[in-house]
Amino acid sequence: MADSELQLVEQRIRSFPDFPTPGVVFRDISPVLKDPASFRAAIGLLARHLKATHGGRIDYIAAGSQPGTPCHRPTLAPGDSHAAESLLSLTLTGLDSRGFLFGPSLAQELGLGCVLIRKRGKLPGPTLWASYSLEYGKAELEIQKDALEPGQRVVVVDDLLATGGTMNAACELLGRLQAEVLECVSLVELTSLKGREKLAPVPFFSLLQYE
Repeated sequence: MADSELQLVEQRIRSFPDFPTPGVVFRDISPVLKDPASFRAAIGLLARHLKATHGGRIDYIAAGSQPGTPCHRPTLAPGDSHAAESLLSLTLTGLDSRGFLFGPSLAQELGLGCVLIRKRGKLPGPTLWASYSLEYGKAELEIQKDALEPGQRVVVVDDLLATGGTMNAACELLGRLQAEVLECVSLVELTSLKGREKLAPVPFFSLLQYE
């Protein structure tokens, strides 16, 4: 059953060479979101992984997104990091954009709440923020100071892991709230960019991997 569900998700992901720039292969997950069966399969697969790995230990899901980017994440050719680190990570806390689509849905499937991590300036009230490097500058994420209590256990979720800068910044913010990050998960992982290495020692899991 799991293999057929994974194939269903994989079949819905489209590849567009040389977009948005030459040498980049764009992995388009929009068809996954468009098709209820494949989206349901993706959420179910992630949920079953988390249940098997952590049981009932998870308190919240954190979710996120990338600032100013569309609902597609580029896969970069080896050596071409252009546009890669505009990608934002999510927790089962929620980050802007597509992470918000996966985070709350996964949280609902698990019977949990979803915490938001957004780009700086988008959340009201007292917040904490962290910066991370992009190819041509820096970006900033923030979380509300009362989003979590010390010791609460969180899983960070995003649609795609590229270089890991955004997801790592999300983990930093959760750590400053004294939350415990159990794991980071994503639908797609771009393995050539080695983002999971930046997240260590936090465990990472992805449904689909591309170079």
